[in-house]
Amino acid sequence: MKRKWWHEKVAYQIYPKSFLDTKGNGIGDLRGVINKLDYLKDLGVDIIWLSPCYPSPLADQGYDIADYYDIDPRFGSMADMDELLVEAKKRNMYILMDLVINHCSDEHEWFKNAMKDLDSEYAKYFFIEEGVNGNPPNNWRSYFGGSAWEKIKGTDKYYLHLFHKKQPDLNWENPKLREEIYKMINWWLNKGLAGFRVDAIMNISKALPFTSYNYPPDREDGTVICAKMLEDAKNVDKYLHELRTNTFDKHDAFTVGEVFTDRTEDIPIFIGDDGHFSTMFDFEETIFGKSDKGWYDAKPVTPDDYKKCCFTTQKRVGDLGYISTIIENHDEPRGVSHYLQCCDVNDDSKKLLGTMQFMMKGLPFIYQGQEIGMENTDFTSMDEIDDISTIGEYQVALEAGLSPEEAFRAVKKFSRDNARTPMQWDDSKNAGFTSGTPWLLVNPQYTKINVKAQINDEKSVLSYYKKLTALRKNEAYKETIVYGEVVPYLENEHNLMAFYRNGENQTLLVLGNFDNCEKLVKLEKKAAATLLSNMDNVEFVNENEIKLKPYQSVILEVE
Repeated sequence: MKRKWWHEKVAYQIYPKSFLDTKGNGIGDLRGVINKLDYLKDLGVDIIWLSPCYPSPLADQGYDIADYYDIDPRFGSMADMDELLVEAKKRNMYILMDLVINHCSDEHEWFKNAMKDLDSEYAKYFFIEEGVNGNPPNNWRSYFGGSAWEKIKGTDKYYLHLFHKKQPDLNWENPKLREEIYKMINWWLNKGLAGFRVDAIMNISKALPFTSYNYPPDREDGTVICAKMLEDAKNVDKYLHELRTNTFDKHDAFTVGEVFTDRTEDIPIFIGDDGHFSTMFDFEETIFGKSDKGWYDAKPVTPDDYKKCCFTTQKRVGDLGYISTIIENHDEPRGVSHYLQCCDVNDDSKKLLGTMQFMMKGLPFIYQGQEIGMENTDFTSMDEIDDISTIGEYQVALEAGLSPEEAFRAVKKFSRDNARTPMQWDDSKNAGFTSGTPWLLVNPQYTKINVKAQINDEKSVLSYYKKLTALRKNEAYKETIVYGEVVPYLENEHNLMAFYRNGENQTLLVLGNFDNCEKLVKLEKKAAATLLSNMDNVEFVNENEIKLKPYQSVILEVE
């Protein structure tokens, strides 16, 4: 594996709509990002990923793009974006934007022109197909529920949307469409972007012809999740190679792909030295326990499950590429509420979870609010939910026979809105996020969990995350932390996560007690130094044994 400039960095995802509102309209904006660059720099952040801020009807919160060449006025202006790029560069920070090129908005000019004339060149930018006996071309179900096909009024034709009906899929079979996309990407890179997070990219190649891929249904309505077709889609490697050579390679751009694969042989193809992307996210933990039946049937994630998922990824990837690690993002519930559901969710356990992420081999991505330990919101009714996927899953649960109360309890803990509630800056009204009415309710916990309360508290979650980023960049240890091999230790010990980081001339031991009681842990190697713990006291019983308090994490240098 060739070493890259970004390997030793720390990344941070911003969901602009919920980060900081400087206009008082209840929606976060780019000026809010600019205003907090010094905060992020002090946290130890080098790379900032912005979720979409392009013009959009926000049917899927900006992942339905109406214009790839502009900034939505709700988020600011192109002048604001240009200023953000300049100010980030002054601080040696890098800006990524979300690249959404599997689909666009039905309000994009391309789609509007296509609907005006189904025989036009623009119609070839999309998948528009004849129905079969008055039904859609096949039985695919969208990721958000319901048919992946939307009938075009006044015709017997349908257009494909693997996501929301307002997100028509782009036809990558069309070379003219691909050229349009490459032109747009190069335009942004020429402006000074460092690169992109590449959204839903595995879906750009479809199993064709559509009518030949009616799969056995996985739900009683006769539909099957559209992801099934990925097994039969033939051209994804072709398209991704062409994408990279025509855009990213020309600018030495950093790219992180939203790639789902459990095949080891795919790793070099996607993130090897000659891979399609710089890196990809580790989704092993986020997909664990999910069910084809819906969120209501999802399996809880235990600490042992979490440990197994992390080690599985590390073993698969090895030196084939460089993974990016996450606890949460805009598509997932808050990590501390998801992965610590069997534990006490407190400052100690939050720091413990952060330690495990940061000490895995990979590029750590912090999601906004993670660094202060933001938790899931206790939504009280579906009226408080904005997320379209949560609304869809609620209906799925009802159709499965759950009562409205049961269905709501089942979906609210997985809702994407948990991660989208406004950033909690202080204990003033609306958590310091806005002087107006926030677009989504503020988590009531903001009076206790906020940046202001933690920023000068050495024992806070925020201060601990600063210590994690500092340790990663410490010249004495960064070689081992960034590149050292992950070797599990006491892998079968219940509620204990332990592993070595083996460098060329150094070995670190990472220990984490996910139990609510003390654990005695045997040490097969003598501790030479304690590098970091989430608690003040690290108790060695003797040179061969250490006592871990409930939810204690310790990073040791060992001989």
